[in-house]
Amino acid sequence: MRTIEWKEDSIYIIDQTKIPEHYEVKCLNTVEETMDAIYTLAVRGAPAIGTAGAMAIALYCKNLEQKTLEAFYGGLKAEAERIIKVRPTAVNLKWAVEQTVKYAEDNTFESYMELYSGLVGFANKIADDEVENAKRIGEYGASLVPDKGANIHTHCSTGPLCTVDYGLGMGAVYTAMKQGKKVHVFTDETRPRLQGAKINTFDLKRMGVPYTLICDNTAPMLMKQGKIDMVFISADRVVANGDVAAKIGVYGAAICAKAHNIPVYCFAPTSTLDFDLKSGDEIHIEERSSEEVLNINGVYIAPADTPVLNYAFDVTPAEYWDAIITEKGIAYPPYTQSLKKFMD
Repeated sequence: MRTIEWKEDSIYIIDQTKIPEHYEVKCLNTVEETMDAIYTLAVRGAPAIGTAGAMAIALYCKNLEQKTLEAFYGGLKAEAERIIKVRPTAVNLKWAVEQTVKYAEDNTFESYMELYSGLVGFANKIADDEVENAKRIGEYGASLVPDKGANIHTHCSTGPLCTVDYGLGMGAVYTAMKQGKKVHVFTDETRPRLQGAKINTFDLKRMGVPYTLICDNTAPMLMKQGKIDMVFISADRVVANGDVAAKIGVYGAAICAKAHNIPVYCFAPTSTLDFDLKSGDEIHIEERSSEEVLNINGVYIAPADTPVLNYAFDVTPAEYWDAIITEKGIAYPPYTQSLKKFMD
């Protein structure tokens, strides 16, 4: 199944907190359950949480006590704001929720059931579009891989589980492999939640892509040894000047790659572009629970009362990206011009 899909008037997700030990499908019946799944990273990855946000609006409509158009529109804006605030850095959530609100406000519905049906259809369209976008991004990204192949470093999860399906950075790797190019991925752990170790390896194994798991601090040495040819990163927010918010640790990887003349590529559907912000300095960086750092799989690795600073993302300036790959094409510097063409 897809990472997230709508069935039987509910949201069904692959619970990513259980990967790789278990492959479990979780049913979400309420907005609160969906918000919790987004926050706890049961559903994660910018396109997937955006889709979850759109489907949450449909759940809000379904679960109204007063099943009337007046009741829906009366609480719509407040419910949308609640959902958006769950993960403030990844702009897809905000984008998808606002698109769904706009759909509801821009159309005329004769009945509550017609509205509900329309919201479900609109959320499913967002999901379908994200899958098609990922496939096109994979094709564009694969064109950057040399015919002889490449050793590719990635940080965090960039495969099918970080999208609705197919993947972004690893979707491009998979496409290149199907084209006969010899590819190999160095995926790091991605502390503190270990999305690279748990989820990316799971996806790469399923796709049949050769890979090696490395510690987060190993990539610079491999770059110095000439064992990494390219870096593929998936984005959570790309702003007007090309600055990119992505999983914490990407900035350091980009700096090291730049020092070793290794190209760094960003993978982002246009739903991840945020032209309301001019630079990365304006991006609100999410801070998460200290437990994610102190506790690994139920085992404390530091005293429980240790002070912790746990940023979920960092911002990599535009000058570190060799290109930004979207479903509409490959954007090259200056991004203020190339990305704007895609938005237009």
